[in-house]
Amino acid sequence: MVSESRPTALTILGSGTCVPSLERSACSALIQAGGKNILFDSGPGTMRRLLQAGVPIYDLAFICYSHFHPDHTGELVPFLFANKYTGGSLRHRPLTVIAGSGFVSFFEGLRQVYGRWIELEAGLFRIDELANRQFDQRDFDTFRIQSAPVAHNPESLAYRVTGSDGRSVVYSGDTDYSENLVRLAENADVLICESAFPDEKRVDGHLTPSLAGTIAARAGVRKLILTHFYPECDTVDIAAQCRKTYDGPLILAKDLMRIPAAS
Repeated sequence: MVSESRPTALTILGSGTCVPSLERSACSALIQAGGKNILFDSGPGTMRRLLQAGVPIYDLAFICYSHFHPDHTGELVPFLFANKYTGGSLRHRPLTVIAGSGFVSFFEGLRQVYGRWIELEAGLFRIDELANRQFDQRDFDTFRIQSAPVAHNPESLAYRVTGSDGRSVVYSGDTDYSENLVRLAENADVLICESAFPDEKRVDGHLTPSLAGTIAARAGVRKLILTHFYPECDTVDIAAQCRKTYDGPLILAKDLMRIPAAS
């Protein structure tokens, strides 16, 4: 990475789930690092939230997918279709999709259904499929993306972005308790961590507030953001449950919440 310092920041675009909500769109987060806009997951409602955040879809350079469930990938097809619209702005910068094992086949299935309607011009779209059984690192001019397999789906990955300012943000995606996530998030400035259900309603493959807090505490992260809330979370004190295991700075995500990576 180059040494030029550009502030790293994140915007929660979707703090919800597959359950329709006027308050919470499905899963998505925007991390701005090294002067690039990097999207993590694109559940339904993502493009509308990007507009509200003041970021045109043509300005996204990367989309990183944690896994292939519809509440995380549901707006990929509309996103690509919208990028083909010629009546307004056009995409001039390449778009790279980073995802776990099987994404090439997943996308080919979509392409067989939608054909040219989701095919961007040559040189403007590429897929970087990562192996899921190992940690991975991609170094770019002004930022770094690291990934690690986590416990949800076979293709599930968590990501860590480090900007040219040295600040790091980790995005857990969906996961059960994962030692890999602890390792990936070690000493991160921010951990965006799923906390799908309250402690007393734990579901396999997902975290609860106290489990997310345990991961954050063990990793020594400087700030924890809980997200991916199912409606069951609305009736309990999520922060209090997290405080059983984590005593650092804590934020409960809301759509369009913008947070600097700096402490």
